[in-house]
Amino acid sequence: MSSSITPARKRLMKDFKRLQEDPPQGIMGAPVENDIMTWHAVIFGPEGTPFEDGAFKLTLTFTEDYPNKAPVVKFVSRVYHPNVYKDGSICLDILQNKWSPTYNITGILTSIQSLLDEPNPNSPANAEAAQLYRENRREYERKVRDCVEESWSSDEEEEEDEDEDGQDGDDDDDGADGDAPDADKPDAAEQ
Repeated sequence: MSSSITPARKRLMKDFKRLQEDPPQGIMGAPVENDIMTWHAVIFGPEGTPFEDGAFKLTLTFTEDYPNKAPVVKFVSRVYHPNVYKDGSICLDILQNKWSPTYNITGILTSIQSLLDEPNPNSPANAEAAQLYRENRREYERKVRDCVEESWSSDEEEEEDEDEDGQDGDDDDDGADGDAPDADKPDAAEQ
């Protein structure tokens, strides 16, 4: 971390403390090690929805303009949803034209979790998902459940990739337990 604490970094530390002290149900998030300006989060699909039991990873990227400027938030996990672009970007008013410095990380993640169950098909990022949501809910929900199942297996696949690439077979007992949390963060597998 830099030697001076900027207003953005100070606010992010405050947001992190608040999230740790009073975490909303089904939401986890924390800064990347040694970089408070980049966060990893997980949103669990809301109960009673097609997203239930899914664990969807996101990244949040902040600038020094935070909280006056919204972070860039993207799903790392594949999400089939009318308001999620294929690259994981999220079409949510509070992340664009309705942003306010009063929003914090907890509010952002809670809003995204709510969006999973309450899409806005009239402002689609994924036209196919919006059309299915309106016209063939059963098929829409099947595609959502496919993403839920993928969200379970992606962790196992990432861990297997890390074991193959990162350990070379001769390091199994030297610090593997201490390094594991960093190894399975979403950016470790980015290309």
